[in-house]
Amino acid sequence: MHAGHMKLLKHVGCLLVAAFVFAGCNGCKKPAVAAGGSGSTPGTSPQPSIEDRLPKKAQPKLQTVKVWLGAEELVSEVAMTTDQTTTGMMFRTNVAENESMIFVHPFPYQAGYWMKNCFVPLSIAYIDTDGVILEIHDMQAQNTNTVLSTATNVRFALETSQGWFDRHNVRTGMVVRTERGSLAETFLRNK
Repeated sequence: MHAGHMKLLKHVGCLLVAAFVFAGCNGCKKPAVAAGGSGSTPGTSPQPSIEDRLPKKAQPKLQTVKVWLGAEELVSEVAMTTDQTTTGMMFRTNVAENESMIFVHPFPYQAGYWMKNCFVPLSIAYIDTDGVILEIHDMQAQNTNTVLSTATNVRFALETSQGWFDRHNVRTGMVVRTERGSLAETFLRNK
């Protein structure tokens, strides 16, 4: 699935480390890369560059869940694993009005998403553990600048076609629920 690049790398790096233990066009979540790129030390193999680590194609449609934002309903793909969240909506060429992708993070953090290899403009809602929408941002296709949350307690991110939140009068402070209950009940029950 995206302002302080060192701080961003720290947060994204922590997320990816946790993601490798637990599980971003991740909305296109930007993968962490150490400063200085893909260098290596003598006697070691070169480290893959950020480009080498990025997905090369769209992922198959993920498992879905119905998501409600007030009276508005979306069918949302669920991205939970490292590969799913890193690939997100990358390489997709359309997003229907009632489709979305929800990213489930292993812990609350300051989220950052970008639009590398995302060909469709998107909107993203950063959401806390209680399902409350904290922030909503528009993201432009192929923009590699990170859309960093102000909030440091983001547990979920919900991506839609760009402008969906405005078109459906969904605002910050609203609570997101699924057909199975709260976001915590749906995704964090066993955590």
